Amino acid sequence: MSNTSDESSTSTIGEAGPQTRGSGKLLQVLGVWFGIAVAVGNAIGAGIVRTPGEIARVLPNAWLFIGVWVVGGWYAFFGASSLAELGASIPRSGGQYNFSRRAIGEYAGFIVGWSDWLSTCGTAAAVSIVIAEYSRDFFPALAGHEPMIAVSIICVFFLLQWRGIRWGSGTQLATSAIKTASFLVLVAACFALGGHARAAASATAHPLPAIPTGRPFIIAIILSLQAVVYTIDGWDGIVYVGGEVRNPGRDVPRAIFGSVFSVMGIYLLLNFAVLYVLPMNEIAGNDFALGAAAGRIFGKYGDPVIRSIMIVSILSSLNANQIFCTRTLHAMSCDGLFFGQASRVNKGGTPVLALFLSTVAGVLFLLTGTFERVIDMLSFFFVANYTLSYSSLFLLRKREPQMVRPYRAWGYPWTTGIALTASVVFLVASIATDLQGSVASGKFWPPSPAVLALAVLVLSYPVFRVLKWVRKDKTLTHSST
Repeated sequence: MSNTSDESSTSTIGEAGPQTRGSGKLLQVLGVWFGIAVAVGNAIGAGIVRTPGEIARVLPNAWLFIGVWVVGGWYAFFGASSLAELGASIPRSGGQYNFSRRAIGEYAGFIVGWSDWLSTCGTAAAVSIVIAEYSRDFFPALAGHEPMIAVSIICVFFLLQWRGIRWGSGTQLATSAIKTASFLVLVAACFALGGHARAAASATAHPLPAIPTGRPFIIAIILSLQAVVYTIDGWDGIVYVGGEVRNPGRDVPRAIFGSVFSVMGIYLLLNFAVLYVLPMNEIAGNDFALGAAAGRIFGKYGDPVIRSIMIVSILSSLNANQIFCTRTLHAMSCDGLFFGQASRVNKGGTPVLALFLSTVAGVLFLLTGTFERVIDMLSFFFVANYTLSYSSLFLLRKREPQMVRPYRAWGYPWTTGIALTASVVFLVASIATDLQGSVASGKFWPPSPAVLALAVLVLSYPVFRVLKWVRKDKTLTHSST
């Protein structure tokens, strides 16, 4: 089950498959700390700015506010055990695509890879425009040029990663370390200096709206969990570079659990810090609650402080996203589910054409503005892919009992079953909530995020068939010459 460096053609289902073409190969140079850094870099980004305000708006109660974060953390924890087994047993770069392809089949793998690649490219576009907007606040002369600035940022990371995985991993380690240290300093400052600020704000606070009951309460919980799942996703970052980890059987599980605890620890501390400084009515509906808390602590310097932290944070996220989408496309190409040229790797260990195509996709999402629709679908895609991965673990345990498993999922089958059940319930509830909202408003266009996600998945089948036909046709042509 280990990564192989031969140059055979498309692998069959049930094999790890080659992940090397052309003059170079993926380099096994990564370890646990990179796995945690890439997860922290990917998961902790722009979402923490908006999510607290969104949750507090629909659940204006401190216990419920923290409770949905805890539920999201438990969902990640139960899933971590399952993905740790899959990542250690199938150490290939490319993410969850590899698990579904091996356990369920090529089309299931293609669905995961297709949706994962699109959503990651869309995320790269989204975070780059946020960086440009934050930079504009420091340099007013940049106002009106945000799209071009965002394109330039994406291209800079293309050049950096084109140099090789060591450049990309070094950047990830540095930016994630700065990000983590900055957030911890902010949390410490909130708890050390925020008591007086909260007391002053509480004295003039307006009454909170009533907590919803019945069906509106259930909808509020679902919407809040959607926001949390979108915000915390990325803790499984190590599985995207599994073929580049020095000792995947040992390091992949360690990195996954380290990532879950790191990401959730930072998020819970940040939310507790915001709650300590600001009353709930100032958090509810605030698109920049973290900045408001920093303003209470640092005064006029609060806004530039938090924006500086967020720029570094989002740069780290962008670097991670570029790594992820490149590896997904590369893995699909190695397996014959995308054009074969995208499987070629340069001497630095970077799949260059896959990186180029992913960069182009991010730029197109950015310039057309369609990344906003992609972002709306992200939580649905994330959970749909997790659902297939957890199902894959059950199937592989049954079909391949002799598979080498350096790590076996803790609490299996209960932890995997809980994660799978929660994922299915989440998907059904998301679709029902979106449809109910469309019916209640009488607006069916543009489609709701869940419906749009389902449409993208449906469209994946003809794309899958065309790509299979093109690859087969080229193979036959090549063999006859």
